[in-house]
Amino acid sequence: MHHHNTILGQMLKMFSRYEFQKAVSETKTEYHSRGFSSWNHFVAMLFGQLSGQDSLRGIEAGLATQAATLYHTGIKPIHRSTLSYANEHRSHELFKKIFLAMLSKCEKIAPRHKFRFKNPIYTLDATIIDLCLSLYDWAKFRTTKGAVKLHVKLNHSGYLPTFMVVTTGKIHETQVAPSIPLERGDVAIFDRAYTDFEWYKSLDDKGVFFVTRLKKNAYYRIVERKDVASFKNIYSDQTIELKGFYSKQKFPERLRRIRSKDPDTGKSITILTNNFTWSALTIAKIYKERWQIELFFKSIKQQLKVKSFVGTSKNALLSQLWVALITYLLLSYLKFKSRFAWSIYTLCSILPANLFARRNLWDWLNAPFHSKSHSPPKELQLELSFC
Repeated sequence: MHHHNTILGQMLKMFSRYEFQKAVSETKTEYHSRGFSSWNHFVAMLFGQLSGQDSLRGIEAGLATQAATLYHTGIKPIHRSTLSYANEHRSHELFKKIFLAMLSKCEKIAPRHKFRFKNPIYTLDATIIDLCLSLYDWAKFRTTKGAVKLHVKLNHSGYLPTFMVVTTGKIHETQVAPSIPLERGDVAIFDRAYTDFEWYKSLDDKGVFFVTRLKKNAYYRIVERKDVASFKNIYSDQTIELKGFYSKQKFPERLRRIRSKDPDTGKSITILTNNFTWSALTIAKIYKERWQIELFFKSIKQQLKVKSFVGTSKNALLSQLWVALITYLLLSYLKFKSRFAWSIYTLCSILPANLFARRNLWDWLNAPFHSKSHSPPKELQLELSFC
């Protein structure tokens, strides 16, 4: 007889309980837990993301209606007051550790980026999440408006978020940029909001290649011009030196300035980079890849619950954001392993109706619209015929 746990139960098996309990011990989240385990807390929050619940009442009711199937997931039905207290008081660092463990698992099977070179490519960017100032008084943004800013480093191998920092909406990108980890040989893509020549110099000294846009009011001197007649949609390829008094002190080295046309929009952009090896066309294509982080932000805001929160404290908000990113990694892992051409959008649309279905997870992922998984035979007793 074939027995299948629920889809949700099989997905939860992708999280090592040993590693989870180790993280619990390190973060001490079960100190005075009073019977409500960190695993129960995590599964409840993950269920909220996967099922599209945007309130504590919805999470409570959704789990209560499936009380008979929760045994195999290792949790019990919860009360929303218990979950609310846990979100406010249990450190979000536990979810950060789970995120890093899931990220390591995803990176091993993620497809490479589409360029021929082997250097890792990352895009850095930030997005604003609006909040009600009267409820989130710690997240001041403007006089009558509250907001937090989500700073993300996106790996283009699989388009996975590898780093996240949450600040209030007032914090500028250049204040967070130096804390984002980058290593020698990495390619970092970012827009003009990150313009800081002192930071550019630190990247150049570490051997990090950056590709960004040059501001219109930049003051520079052209040192060398290259022939770009053979490149389509490339207007110019120049070696420049900064001439501004402070700019030249912060970045005294030479830079490369490339003007290219976007074939889709017809607009021209001016690209700045410290890479003098790759062709101008390759550099232009690299910067065009920056759009992938906009698609990532759109995906998590539309498909996951990061715009409405189940708690008003900073810890509750951070806990929900970390669980949302864990959910994104989990869905990416399923997408990478499946033979069906899933997208995050399609998975998020279909999963809520199948979370408690008793079917083999991989059979369902590989052929979601075809035959079901093997079911037990109707007749368990063999029929004997006598002549």
